[in-house]
Amino acid sequence: MTDHDRTTHREREMEQGATVWLTGLPSAGKTTLARELASRLTARGRRVEVLDGDEVREFLSAGLGFSREDRHTNVRRVGFVSRLLASHGVVTLVPVIAPYADSREAVRKHHQAGGVGYLEVHVATPVEVCAARDVKGLYARQAAGELSGLTGVDDPYEPPAHPDLRIETHTQSVSESAAALESLLVERGLA
Repeated sequence: MTDHDRTTHREREMEQGATVWLTGLPSAGKTTLARELASRLTARGRRVEVLDGDEVREFLSAGLGFSREDRHTNVRRVGFVSRLLASHGVVTLVPVIAPYADSREAVRKHHQAGGVGYLEVHVATPVEVCAARDVKGLYARQAAGELSGLTGVDDPYEPPAHPDLRIETHTQSVSESAAALESLLVERGLA
């Protein structure tokens, strides 16, 4: 390993990681925002990982349903992985609904106990806008009676009372939303 490689390796080890949890209704724009922010941060030389809710459900939480208990277990699992990555200097973006405030708070406390940065971002898109977007066809299936337990429609969603940032994706572009979040990360010394 050259001196330059050692210096670069040490600099990466010293980078502070953090978890950025993007919570909001289905089709609110969480994953789109996370991917845009990931591109911006990667371009700045940051190590970034996106823990997409659908991928986590398929691979890490396969077999879990959508009961309150199963949702809490899923959030805990994602929270554990995000804290682990963040503790190694990775900015971990987590676009996961996490409908219950107590589950999100447990993840925040787990991060705080480990001295790992955690930001909660409420992607505050009204249910009517989400239903019109209906990226995965969930709202149409729920309206047709093919699906029940849709978060924010016939299953609870507890919006954050005091998020670190509230983003209204229906009033600004993806680029503007990502820029606002990137500014917060810079302000907090996390980007």
